[in-house]
Amino acid sequence: MYLLFSGGTAAFSMLVFTLNLVYQATVVGLSPFQLVLVGTVLEATCFLFEVPTGIVADLYSRRLSIIIGFVLIGAGFMLEGSVPTFAAVLATQVLWGIGYTFTSGATEAWITDEVGEDRMAPIFVRGTQIGLFGTMIGIVLSGSLGLISIQLPIVLGGVGYMVMAIALLFVMPEQNFHRAPPGDRTTFQQMASTFGDGLALARSRVVVRTLFLVSLVVGLASEAFDRLWIVHMLDSFVFPEVFGTRNPVVWFAMISLAGTLLSLGASELITRVSPSTISHLHPTRLMTVLASLQIGGVVVFVLSGNLWLALAALWVKDIGGTLSHPISAAWMNRNLEARTRATVLSMSGQLNAIGQVGGGPALGWVGSAISVRAALIGSAIVLSPIVGLYARVSEGERGEPVGKEIAAD
Repeated sequence: MYLLFSGGTAAFSMLVFTLNLVYQATVVGLSPFQLVLVGTVLEATCFLFEVPTGIVADLYSRRLSIIIGFVLIGAGFMLEGSVPTFAAVLATQVLWGIGYTFTSGATEAWITDEVGEDRMAPIFVRGTQIGLFGTMIGIVLSGSLGLISIQLPIVLGGVGYMVMAIALLFVMPEQNFHRAPPGDRTTFQQMASTFGDGLALARSRVVVRTLFLVSLVVGLASEAFDRLWIVHMLDSFVFPEVFGTRNPVVWFAMISLAGTLLSLGASELITRVSPSTISHLHPTRLMTVLASLQIGGVVVFVLSGNLWLALAALWVKDIGGTLSHPISAAWMNRNLEARTRATVLSMSGQLNAIGQVGGGPALGWVGSAISVRAALIGSAIVLSPIVGLYARVSEGERGEPVGKEIAAD
C-alpha cells in the first residue's frame, strides 16, 4: 500500500508541478518576488500546522491524518487550476499547506509502525523509486495535457488526490497503531505532553538534532531556487526547436522527465552496488557527498552560459536531493520512538518551513531588486553549511556521547 500511494502521489503531484511555475509566471503573470511570496505563504501555513497535525497523527490515527491531507491537497490544486489569479494561487497554498502537514510525518510514521523500524531503509528507497516511476507518468501526462490547456493538468492532479483519498478509506490498513485513550485525546495537556516528549527526544540525540538543523538550512536555501530556476531558464536561454516547437511546455516537461530518469537510475545503482550504504547506522559520508553534489549543481547551473551544461548541473542537483531524502528519512526514523514519531517528524518539517519563510522573501527580494541569478547564487551559499553539519555527525558517532544518549533513551 505504501508503494502504491508513493507512486500515486508522485504522479498526481507532477501533473500539477511540471508546469505549475510556468503557469504562475506566464498565465497568472507573477513577478519573481510574488513567486517567492507564494511559496512563503505555503511555508508559513506549514509552520503553523506541522506540529498540531503531527500530534493528531500520534493521538488519533495516522491513516485518518493522511486521508484528510489528500482531500485538502486535491481541493487546493483544483482551485488553483480553475481560477488564474494571484489571490487564488495564495488561497491554494493555504489549502495545500494544511493538507501537506496532515501527511507530513504521518506517512513515514504509519509505514514504520506497520512493518518495523529495521526494514525501513530499503522500503523508503524503493518507495522513492516507485515514486520516480509515478513522476515520469505525471510528467508525460502534464506535458501532453498542457499543450491543450496549461491549466488542465493542474485541475486533474487535484482530482487525482481526491480519488486517492476515497480509495484509501476502503483499502488502507492500520493494524499496529495504538490510539490514545479517549480521555487523553480530548485534552490539550496530552497534546502538550506529546510535543514535550518529542522535543526532549530531539534534544537528546545528536543525529536527530543535526538532521533538524539540516532541515532548517535546506529550508532557508530551497525556496528561492525552487521558485526561480524556471524564471532563470526562461530569461537566460533560447530553447532550440524540438519536435517542431520551442514551446516551454514541451521543454520543461522534457527537462523534468530527464531529471527523473537520471535520479531513478542513480537510486537503482546505489541500491544494487552498495545496499549496505543506505542502511548504514550513520550514513554520514554518503550524505556529505550528496550535499556537495546539490551545492555544486546549483552553482554551475546559475553561472553556466551554456544550456546543456546548465541542464546537466540541474540534474546533478536533483539526483543529490532525490537520493538524500529516503536515506535521511530512514536515518531519522531509526533514532525515534513510536509514540512520538509523527510529532518529531513534523517538527523537522516545521523547521524546514521556518527556514523557507525566513529565507524565501529575502532571496526573492534579491531576485527582484538585483537579479534572479544573484538570488540563486545566494541559495547555494546559504545551503553550504549542511556539509559541515553532516561531518559533525561523523565525528560525533565515533565518540562516547552519542552512544550514551542512545543507550540512555
